[in-house]
Amino acid sequence: MQLFTIRNAGRRSAAVAVGPELLDLAGSADAVSAARGLPASVRLLLEGGTEALALVRRAVDQVAGSSAVADRLRESGALVARERAHLLAPIPDPGFILSAGMNYHAHLREMKSPTPATPAHFAKSVAAIIGPGAAIRLPASHPDMVDWEGELCAVIGRPCHNVSESEALDYVAGYTLVNDVSARDWVPPIAQATGTMGPIMAWEHNILGKQYPTFCPMGPALVTADEIRDPHDLELTTTVNGTVMQSANTDDLVFNIRQLVAYYARFYLLRPGDVITTGSPSGVGYGREPKVFLRAGDTVEVRGAGIGTLSNPVVAPN
Repeated sequence: MQLFTIRNAGRRSAAVAVGPELLDLAGSADAVSAARGLPASVRLLLEGGTEALALVRRAVDQVAGSSAVADRLRESGALVARERAHLLAPIPDPGFILSAGMNYHAHLREMKSPTPATPAHFAKSVAAIIGPGAAIRLPASHPDMVDWEGELCAVIGRPCHNVSESEALDYVAGYTLVNDVSARDWVPPIAQATGTMGPIMAWEHNILGKQYPTFCPMGPALVTADEIRDPHDLELTTTVNGTVMQSANTDDLVFNIRQLVAYYARFYLLRPGDVITTGSPSGVGYGREPKVFLRAGDTVEVRGAGIGTLSNPVVAPN
């Protein structure tokens, strides 16, 4: 099942794919009995657990099984062609974005970084989230070293704390994509820092370069876990203006999703809708010689097998 958040009839609404069309769940409640009373957001659907998702599946079946109902929904605007829908981030309002860093072997090699003994992580600002088609805006203060990082993300489906690796995937509702856009201005000082606090502060500044508004494109869909055969054998590709920059398989992860969820859940209470980004593959602009960075007029696309394509233009600072 593919879940979306769309802007339709002047409001933000959870939606689900019905073939090549998207069903606005709130907008379809009058015609589709299973949609009545469903939460208005994807995050709240996940909080509703298996019962809420079962109702969404039933709504899909009701629409797919009746051409009369489908026609009525098209006329009302509650069933729209996917290419015409105004897509937002599938989870525009997560409580938490927890980002794994240094988590692909090939990326560690290109960045000349050692392999960590335990998963590294940082928090990504929820305020940085944008959806498919929305513009990545270069920050006025640091516009010259903005980089891409196309990543697979696991989305938590139920409260998760102190879980084992063997059961960790049971807490994952599904998967989406994020572009962990990063201003790299503060990467060189990390290697130059000395003393105790120098490296710590240099790393902190590097993480701040990932928090600018629009630096977290997400989407296009949240694909439920039952539709992803193996999240540890999934092809990821990032292109800039059609040129392939990143091409990898998640079998290159240093720590797989089971390990990430179990490790982070030792410390955090993860809740439905929380997003865990699993790290960037190799091919980032900073790792190239000569280095390549995003410029106004570029288009970045992140593709994940079975999930879709997340496409965003890049625009100049305000």
